[in-house]
Amino acid sequence: MSESQNVYLRLKAAFGDPSSRAATWRAKKTRALGRDGDGTSIPYGVGRDPHGLGDVMSSLSSELGWTSSLAKSDLLLAWTEIAGPETAEHSRPIGITDSVLTVQCDSTAWATQLRHMRVLIMTTIAQRYPDAGIESIRFEAPHAPSWKRGSRSIPGRGPRDTYG
Repeated sequence: MSESQNVYLRLKAAFGDPSSRAATWRAKKTRALGRDGDGTSIPYGVGRDPHGLGDVMSSLSSELGWTSSLAKSDLLLAWTEIAGPETAEHSRPIGITDSVLTVQCDSTAWATQLRHMRVLIMTTIAQRYPDAGIESIRFEAPHAPSWKRGSRSIPGRGPRDTYG
C-alpha cells in the first residue's frame, strides 16, 4: 500500500466516510422538513410553521453574538429617554469602552448634576438594556481650550518659550 493510500485511509477513519455522512444528513433534513418515511410531506409536521421576522432576527443575533453590540447601540440612541429630555439637551453619550459609558456634558455644572443622578441612570440602563453590560458611567465636563491647535498656533513649546 502506498503512502498516499495510507493517508487517505487515516483521514477517512478520522473524519468518516463521506457517502455515509451524506446519507445521515439527508435523513436529518427530511426529518427537519416534516417528511414521512416514504418521502411525502406531512402538512402540520414539526418545523413547517413560518417564523416571524422578529424571532428569526433575535435568534440570529444571539447565535452570532450581536446582542451586546445591538444593546449598546440602542442605549446610545435612546439617551433622551434614559436621561430625560432636558438633561439630554445638555449631554450626549460619546461611546462605550470596557463597560464604561462616557457622557460629554455642556458644562461642569451639568456634569456635576449628572454625577448626582448616576444611580438613577444606571438603574434605568440595567433594567432596559441588560445585554449592554454597562458597569459604570463617566461624565466629562468640557475641556479647557488647547494651545496646540488652531489657526494661530505655531510649533514649539507654547507660551513658555518666550519667558527668559
